[in-house]
Amino acid sequence: MLTTKQPKPKTCKNPACRASFVPARIGQAVCSPACGLATKDVNADKARKALADVGRRDIEVRKEALKTRSDHMKDAEKAVRDYRRTYELSIGSGCISCGGSQESILHAQGWKTGGAFDAGHFLGKGARPELRLVPNNIWLQCKSCNAGSSKFSRKGETVSQGFRIGLIDRIGLEAVEALEADHTPRKETVEQLKAITAEYRAKTRELKRGHAA
Repeated sequence: MLTTKQPKPKTCKNPACRASFVPARIGQAVCSPACGLATKDVNADKARKALADVGRRDIEVRKEALKTRSDHMKDAEKAVRDYRRTYELSIGSGCISCGGSQESILHAQGWKTGGAFDAGHFLGKGARPELRLVPNNIWLQCKSCNAGSSKFSRKGETVSQGFRIGLIDRIGLEAVEALEADHTPRKETVEQLKAITAEYRAKTRELKRGHAA
């Protein structure tokens, strides 16, 4: 005579219950209708979140596909500037233009939106666009100097003159004159700009991880 095999006990899938029960039917995952409803709500929330994540990723993919070369240039420039700002702050540099220390600049300008420090170009990207992604042309500036204010400038010097003096102190006159004489055309492709963006974002993340450790 054949005997019916008894089902093995299972643990209720409702996270708030987790009771042991013997299923009355194949595929039963919860111990009671109440737990079934609770699990349904949890699964529905997970499904909605998953759909939202897919939606966000789809939006990002679409936005990326619509970007122009100018958009990719802005991304690359921001990535390089973020790296240079993070690096200069990490080694304790002060403002390249006025010579103020990080401590004094934070005390005087720490209230400003976006923080007290920017990454500024020695040779501006308007007049010298070929140098806008050159790291040696981008240095830590306080917000005031980067905005062109002479409030904290070196005595008797304009902001740009102070920048040059500070840069000579950092890298030497020969290197500064070489930068000023650099008129090499740079026509990066979209793929090159994407690579620059990815490279400098990775460098910034690495710097921040090292500083946090």
